[in-house]
Amino acid sequence: MQITTPDWVKHTVFYQIFPDRFARSARSETPPGITLKPWGAPPEEQGFQGGDLRGIVDKLDYLQDLGIGAIYMTPIFSSAANHRYHTFDYMQVDPLLGGNEALRELLDEAHARNMKVVLDGVFNHASRGFWPFHHVLENGGNSPYLGWFTINGWPLRPYNNDSEHPHNYAAWWNLPALPKLNIKNPGVRQYILDVTRFWLEFGIDGWRLDVPEDIDDEDFWQDFRKVVKSTNPEAYICGEIWRIAPEWLQGDRFDALMNYPFGVPAMNFFGAETVTGYRKNAQYDLQPLSEDEFAGKIETLFETYDWEVNQVQLNLLSSHDTPRALWAMGGDVSALKLCTFFQMTMPGAPSIYYGDEIGMNAPDDPGCREAFPWDNTANWNYEVQGFTKTAIKLRHRYEALRTGSFHLLTAGNDIYAFVRKSGESEIIVVFNRRREAQHISLNAASFTKSGTNFQAIYGSSGQFTVTDGEIRDITIDERDLVILTNSPK
Repeated sequence: MQITTPDWVKHTVFYQIFPDRFARSARSETPPGITLKPWGAPPEEQGFQGGDLRGIVDKLDYLQDLGIGAIYMTPIFSSAANHRYHTFDYMQVDPLLGGNEALRELLDEAHARNMKVVLDGVFNHASRGFWPFHHVLENGGNSPYLGWFTINGWPLRPYNNDSEHPHNYAAWWNLPALPKLNIKNPGVRQYILDVTRFWLEFGIDGWRLDVPEDIDDEDFWQDFRKVVKSTNPEAYICGEIWRIAPEWLQGDRFDALMNYPFGVPAMNFFGAETVTGYRKNAQYDLQPLSEDEFAGKIETLFETYDWEVNQVQLNLLSSHDTPRALWAMGGDVSALKLCTFFQMTMPGAPSIYYGDEIGMNAPDDPGCREAFPWDNTANWNYEVQGFTKTAIKLRHRYEALRTGSFHLLTAGNDIYAFVRKSGESEIIVVFNRRREAQHISLNAASFTKSGTNFQAIYGSSGQFTVTDGEIRDITIDERDLVILTNSPK
């Protein structure tokens, strides 16, 4: 099967937003009797801090200035949880976020800036408040929605999780708050596909799919893709699968995955001296990597997936489910800088977790879900913001950094260097993770001819000429990188 992926994704930098904690709009009127947590309250506390979709609209100029081309939001549908993975109405944006009208405004304003918006689809499980489950709670075995769930006894015990009287229905991770949907039921399948189509017709630009492997039904995901692509052929489908999983990316299900196997090795290599050793699971394990180990992991990714897929993989360093990148690397700003430039110069769609660009620094969920400090700019790390903007601008400036082929040049002695090629345009990127400057020569015979002139566009100055198949006397400062191109304009 020929694999095709959305072209716009290849040219886009994503920004992930946790809506309750990104921005609260002054234009949003809190209904009488509603109590919100103070903005900036400890993220460990339950409750809602009042971030909303109009708040995101108010910050679109900020995102555009940063160089963002697409927003991915964690769930926005009606829910009794601040993270909104406990959905009770898939057809309504949560009123605390501004309702459907606020999403309409966000889509219109984002699209006017040529920015895309991707929503989070949580289709494996719902919540105790999901209307069909509530129907079963009220009617027991007489509910016509009985087959939407897997019921193991009566009466239902939706608030029990003790060993003597556990809940008695299928639930995700055995959590009674999250009844699992029975995807084999034709009504459930049709409902999810109707939801999928409704929001695409409403104007969203794609779906990020929560725990899709837990819906073990290949036919369903093939039908899902047909609905998505028939509604909007350029819509993006990205699955939350943490491992290397090529079977999902064969052109009949997803376009891409959340590419943790890209970001974690990057942090382990560039932050080898400071990574915390924190281990969340087999796919998220912060341990130092050597040059050979790192190069091998990246090579495996590119060899595993079709090139169309590699160009749209969601390359992230952190998310709402992980420690922030700066915390993961022990607060080492130089490591974050190298990782950010690595994101922006490699194949794939870079994704920035809100606040990482100003140096927000926090451990795993719930710590990583703190409020964006809009009113406390004195605590922003402007060094981090500066190099993030620079790296994004370079990516946008040079097409070879977005869609060019990838060729590893060398990996050793704390150096990692590669070339990206697009037509006649060639860009060489050389990373030095050592805490001292290095002077190197690169073998260029494999990709260009002697006499070719390369201009430094980052990390150095001047011109470098290929002589006898080599680019000589490149100096890379400590914990820095150099970028050269034969097409400086």
